[in-house]
Amino acid sequence: MTQLRLKESLTKLKKVRIKLSLGKHEQVTIPPPPPKPVPRGFKIIEKYPLYEPFAHVAIVQNPKTGEHKYVLDELQLDPLERGVYNRILEILLAEIESPKGEILDPRKFFAEEAKKIVDKYRISLGWLPDVSWYKILYHAERDLVGFGQIDPLMRDPNIEDISCDGVKKPCYIWHRNYESIETNIEFQTDEELDNMVVKLVHMAGKHVSSAFPIVDASLPGKHRLAVCYRREVTPFGTAFTIRKFREDPYSMIDLINIGTFSEEMAAYFWQCLEHRASIMVLGGTAAGKTTALNALACLIKPGSKIITIEETAELNLPHENWVSLIARQSYGLGGSSIGEVSLFDLVKATLRHRPDILIVGEVRGQEAYVLFQALATGHGGMCTMHAENVDSAVKRLTQKPMEIAPAYIPLMNIILSIQRVHLIKGAEKKAYRRVMNVNEIADYQDYRPTFKWNPSKDEHVPSMDKSVILNAISEKIGMTKKEILEEIERRKQVLHWMRERNIRSYKDVAAIIAEYCARPKAIYEKVLAGEEVKTVAVSRNP
Repeated sequence: MTQLRLKESLTKLKKVRIKLSLGKHEQVTIPPPPPKPVPRGFKIIEKYPLYEPFAHVAIVQNPKTGEHKYVLDELQLDPLERGVYNRILEILLAEIESPKGEILDPRKFFAEEAKKIVDKYRISLGWLPDVSWYKILYHAERDLVGFGQIDPLMRDPNIEDISCDGVKKPCYIWHRNYESIETNIEFQTDEELDNMVVKLVHMAGKHVSSAFPIVDASLPGKHRLAVCYRREVTPFGTAFTIRKFREDPYSMIDLINIGTFSEEMAAYFWQCLEHRASIMVLGGTAAGKTTALNALACLIKPGSKIITIEETAELNLPHENWVSLIARQSYGLGGSSIGEVSLFDLVKATLRHRPDILIVGEVRGQEAYVLFQALATGHGGMCTMHAENVDSAVKRLTQKPMEIAPAYIPLMNIILSIQRVHLIKGAEKKAYRRVMNVNEIADYQDYRPTFKWNPSKDEHVPSMDKSVILNAISEKIGMTKKEILEEIERRKQVLHWMRERNIRSYKDVAAIIAEYCARPKAIYEKVLAGEEVKTVAVSRNP
């Protein structure tokens, strides 16, 4: 959050509190209901802390139905603490000053300033034990600069999505281990839910109202927020969904470890991307398209100029020569497009910046036409698209609104399809993400499979003898196809070496790839000898 956003947030909160207490001598705030206890008949199967000692979570299960629930256990304020909290909140909003310069961590800034102010007024507010003051400061931070009632959920690294369907409906999450499960968090009134959503939208630097009830924005930390406000378009009341952004995104090594890619497949993509092959990632909602695209982009040769184009920022690359462009909504009323900067506008403008690789977060309109024009002029390109397989993807590309000529389809060299599948491992059935197949586009309606997933063995079966891309690379650099396959095998061993040494951070993986590109023979010899490779991690701030 920038200095300006923090200042706006504090100003708005002051106005809200003043408005609530107009004509009253004392602020009266109804405390939120305490979290529900573990439901009867459920047993706890996992517990872990979210923010010691204030918030913990228990995953419980109904033994009869197998149903899971996410039970948040958060320290609540007792009536005496709540009264002090209400008074100290007014004091904090009145006395805390906006930072003079840019701040990287608004939570840390608020905690330091709040502690100074609390120490100043502690005696006059009445005696409370130290534990109570810690609880009061925690709730103040949570409500003023945090995410309010859902703040503990935002701290849980196992949660991918948080969604609320309306008033008096439980919030749901997508948990990495238990998939979609119900939580014990509910918003009891329209006012409570609306106020929290307005705060979230303002944190994202956007506006929401009955006139503009639909908002798509990025929260601080690059979390994606989608809102349908009040009962204008949602009869159950305000609804929102937050797709959480990983500060440490999945690297290719992570995806190999969880089985999404195989080592040989990753080495194949590494070789193809080095020679500017264009790649499209297909899949349904939450199949892992953007995650796969981000991991593949980390295999791009260091020094390449990369420009990413998205509607909301989700990609996070370790490359220094990287420009991120984000589309902007219109400022106009009704059907006006005043001030709008669409994906089409950005893709068109990007060509003037001479990118080596152009990455579009998702293509679904006119921007696809410009992307294929860029591929035709020699630029490298990557993108994602909602489609189940290569046939449906090509049909979407050649029909309105994209209308790509069939002759242009082979410009997209490789199309891979990723899906969320359910596998039984041991005694448990869980959801996994797998690359179903990889196809090279030899020509319109001529697709050459190079990898295919075998569900019975949960492994990817290669068939690179049919590859047309490797043949093209062979002609381009003067190596035989056998020599190129041997190079892919060497890169596969480098990836395996990284897995054995738990080198998984996307920055560390990118550093090893950079070293290999610079001196492949020396690095490969060290890998064969089992030696450590000293690298300088990429020092880019995400």
